[in-house]
Amino acid sequence: MVQLATAVQVVLDVFTWVVIASVLLSYFLDPYHPIRQALDRLVDPFLTPIRRLMPTSMGGLDFSPMILILLVWLFSRVIVSILLSL
Repeated sequence: MVQLATAVQVVLDVFTWVVIASVLLSYFLDPYHPIRQALDRLVDPFLTPIRRLMPTSMGGLDFSPMILILLVWLFSRVIVSILLSL
């Protein structure tokens, strides 16, 4: 079970970095750039439900990536601790 817990942790850590890369590249790359489109295809399905739940009057700032990273971190902690307790 330790190997499975480690694998889950690594996958979720990589996904967190993908979210961070997507946010950073959104400031510098054109929306039609192939790298940005690939990252958006990976991240947007997770960000869209969060964006629907958030109020729109946040001063033009999008906090959904931060919320997604926190949710991934929480999910990772719960799943890894369950796997390690088995």
